[in-house]
Amino acid sequence: MTSPRSIAILGSTGSIGTQALEVVAANPARFHVTAISAGGGNLNLLARQAVALDVQAVGVARGEHDIIAAAIRQMASEAGRQGFMPQILVGEQASTDLAASGADVVLNGITGSIGLRPTLAALTSGSTLALANKESLIVGGSLVKAAAAPGQIVPVDSEHSAIAQCLRAGTADEVRKLVITASGGPFRGRSRVELESVTPEQALAHPTWAMGPVITTNSATLVNKGLEVIEAHLLFDIPFERIEVVVHPQSLVHSMVEFVDGSTIAQVSPPSMLIPIAMGMAWPDRVPDAGPSVDWTKAATWEFFPLDEEAFPAVSLARKVGAAGSCFPAVFNAANEECVAAFLHGNIRFVDIVDTVERVVDEWSDHPENNSALLDVDTVLSAETWARRRARVVLGLTGSETLVL
Repeated sequence: MTSPRSIAILGSTGSIGTQALEVVAANPARFHVTAISAGGGNLNLLARQAVALDVQAVGVARGEHDIIAAAIRQMASEAGRQGFMPQILVGEQASTDLAASGADVVLNGITGSIGLRPTLAALTSGSTLALANKESLIVGGSLVKAAAAPGQIVPVDSEHSAIAQCLRAGTADEVRKLVITASGGPFRGRSRVELESVTPEQALAHPTWAMGPVITTNSATLVNKGLEVIEAHLLFDIPFERIEVVVHPQSLVHSMVEFVDGSTIAQVSPPSMLIPIAMGMAWPDRVPDAGPSVDWTKAATWEFFPLDEEAFPAVSLARKVGAAGSCFPAVFNAANEECVAAFLHGNIRFVDIVDTVERVVDEWSDHPENNSALLDVDTVLSAETWARRRARVVLGLTGSETLVL
């Protein structure tokens, strides 16, 4: 029997990270977690994970070494493991250092473009990158693709995991198009006028998925689906005109691939991230009983609707941004993060999110720093910084009026 794969989990206390640890706990012969990292907002959980998993290293973005060590020492004592103490890394570089530690698989479950450096570190170190942090690929673009060997990036987003699974049914030249499904979020069927008065509480009430506030809001605006279109283009080298979005409220069909002979292959399972997470860590193998399956003995109706691009213009904007390449996706993503924070704190209307992002993207077209030169991390981060500042100016906000989510 082969030895367990070593796994480094970045963002271990978040939704992706905690579910990944469920998969690990159910499959101790397949996976061994060697390192975990988190932002530091839930130190007790992080310490509990470190002790339970017997990790070699723990990374914390924000915190004090002595406080983190004390929390781990306390958890170890309660578990009867006096003397247990992993290596502790503190600071913004912590996740990047752990990503470069040489684990067989690095699961990047960090939210936001701060995942870019860890993504590059994992690829450079030769680890398989199980990528849940779509933003790092989207904003890094050609930079990330240049760092990746063929097959080194395994998508963990449910849609892209589904496409990767469906693509096994044929060769690259047999693919006609990719079909990415969208639940439609909590506001499916509403007109733009009706969207003007929706509240943050309504936007966070997703009908089928439980996610963090930023991703849930992005699902409501369909910015998340726009990001996924860009991600699919980069992952699978399919032109934007051959990537479609269809609304599927039941969230059972996670995405599809249409082949040149007219057949369509779909990946289907109940709404759960357990299967794509397990696929990401075990690729190309499947993990038995990783997640729930469809009960085919019960009657069910599956619906599919065209995307209303007038009410939800984020996808069409994302296509333009993705086609433009360079730093445009970074500007799009950063401006959106600022607008989402402003919306969730009651500073702007829901419809102002994408409207403002579009204005910032348009202004970047004429910005002197905008060029098509080969990307590097500093160039991307500089464009993001400009986009965040510009978005706040457009919204009439000062830095103190929006909060980091």
